[in-house]
Amino acid sequence: MRQIEMIINGDDFGISEEVNEAIIRAHRNGILTSCSLMVTGDSFDQAVRLAKENENLAVGLHLVTVQGRAVLAPSDIPSIVDENGYFSDDPTVAGVKYFFLERARRDLEQEIGAQFAKFAATGLHFSHVDSHLHMHINPTIFSMVLGYCRRYSVNRMRVPNDDFGIVFRVDWATALKNAPTALIFNFLCRYMRKRLQQEEIIFTERVYGHFFTGRISESAVLGMLAQIRAATNEFYFHPAIPREGRLPNGKLIQCKREFDIMVSPEVQKRIFELGFKLTTYPALSSR
Repeated sequence: MRQIEMIINGDDFGISEEVNEAIIRAHRNGILTSCSLMVTGDSFDQAVRLAKENENLAVGLHLVTVQGRAVLAPSDIPSIVDENGYFSDDPTVAGVKYFFLERARRDLEQEIGAQFAKFAATGLHFSHVDSHLHMHINPTIFSMVLGYCRRYSVNRMRVPNDDFGIVFRVDWATALKNAPTALIFNFLCRYMRKRLQQEEIIFTERVYGHFFTGRISESAVLGMLAQIRAATNEFYFHPAIPREGRLPNGKLIQCKREFDIMVSPEVQKRIFELGFKLTTYPALSSR
């Protein structure tokens, strides 16, 4: 029987202490094998310390080009951030700017380089590279990221190629809502895979979580796991554990739900029964 490889990744490592705690606890007590570090996050230093204390946790770079803060000063990259150093909150507007405006492209390339450099300065090994809101699927950003992957010898990258068919069978309403996005992502992912194969950069066949962003449930995860047939896979989550005394908002409640999924005995049992091999990007087969 063919063994199916599965990476369980936590995104936004470093954005807050609540996210950092959830990722470490899900790694120690659950199924999480990997995480993606946001080097511009408010709790970046704590995340680096925790990563070094948990040597089996694979850590990749989570590039931020939208809905977040830059590494460089606003005066260095004025065309892509506001006076406080924050990117646009609108990924569509940001993506169009990066694609069409030459000055924005120059500033963005500097910033992406600064984020690679800040990760490298931690001494952590680049497990892989991905990005906030999958912005590296934008051909302009993707080409820049490829260049820095060569420079820093990074040979693993997330290609957010979710399985629309599985999502449709688990929750047809969610699938139909995401149908236009699925068509766009399918086209761009095909382009990414072709380029990455030429560069000999490894990626998984499938990445799950995109179509259920902000609303994933344990029942949906269990339903999806039972239908996965691809040889190499990544399932990503956005976990967080609310601090004691803090009144959680809707987003934080969902993040806590995603943490609970990764430490759920039922999910762990199902992964074992289905014969998944939990792994990381560095340990991933090159097939």
